[in-house]
Amino acid sequence: MRDSFEVGPLDKQQGEQEEQQAVFAPADSRPNRFGIALALLSLYFIWGSTYLGIRIAIESIPPLLMIGVRFLVAGGILYLVLRVRGVPSPKRSQWMGSAAVGVLLIGGGMGGVATAEQWVPSGVAAVCIATSPLWMSLFAGLWGRWPVRTEWLGLVLGFVGVVLLNLGSGLWTSPIGAIILMLSPLCWAFGSAWSHHLQLPPGLMASAAQMLIGGVFVTVLGLILGQRITSVPTMQSLLALLYLITFGSLLAFSVYGYLLRHVRPALATSYAYVNPVVAVCLGVIFAGEHSTVMTAVAMVVILVGVGLISFGHGKA
Repeated sequence: MRDSFEVGPLDKQQGEQEEQQAVFAPADSRPNRFGIALALLSLYFIWGSTYLGIRIAIESIPPLLMIGVRFLVAGGILYLVLRVRGVPSPKRSQWMGSAAVGVLLIGGGMGGVATAEQWVPSGVAAVCIATSPLWMSLFAGLWGRWPVRTEWLGLVLGFVGVVLLNLGSGLWTSPIGAIILMLSPLCWAFGSAWSHHLQLPPGLMASAAQMLIGGVFVTVLGLILGQRITSVPTMQSLLALLYLITFGSLLAFSVYGYLLRHVRPALATSYAYVNPVVAVCLGVIFAGEHSTVMTAVAMVVILVGVGLISFGHGKA
């Protein structure tokens, strides 16, 4: 799952990003192999580590309020930077499109992940969210683009991996967490697929608007559900939240934009295969989480399925 919002809905706007993402990359910059390799490695680690960051942040901050603050701050900073650089504010129809995508991706996707991590290990959550491309391939059929043969094979493998994950990770020892983790990638995938058919602002302004509206929605939802910050959060949680805002959203987002301009989309989106591995390893090392052999097998099967879908999509 692209954390961070991490940029899922921008695929259809890559042509428009060239101009507006210049706020993060000078026009005279030249891509080089070292820079691209460094960008890829940073994306692999940063977005893979955000699952552990969420786990630490919610130790003393209610999950929905934490996600709300994260994206309100990140979206607000990005929006102000773009406005100062002369990017026009979204039109009314673009705000409405951004609201639909922001609610699904940040509310259902990221809010669901943070809520589920109260009961489910961060590594298992990352593997579950890695199924998003499987669901997105199916949702694309709602707009007339059904999977090709290779993608169907990837879907079958992916769903087999989900079954193995449920068997081997003890996911259903927390039914609430398991149900939320089953729904979160559905929200993320549907929002990503739907975004291609909505009016959205061009370039980075789309993500700024989505982060702002999604952040407001998640915060209000958390307050309605009774979440409150009743004591001062621990320094560890605050540092994790700061990491999620600066590295998970703003920095990784800019790196992803750089990669979209300089490498093939398949390479730029290869983080989907690596992030779960990073999340599982960090959870075991720093959070004392346990990973079974069945969980490892499920992760491999799911990632192979996602890879086949990406390959099939490219061939189509």
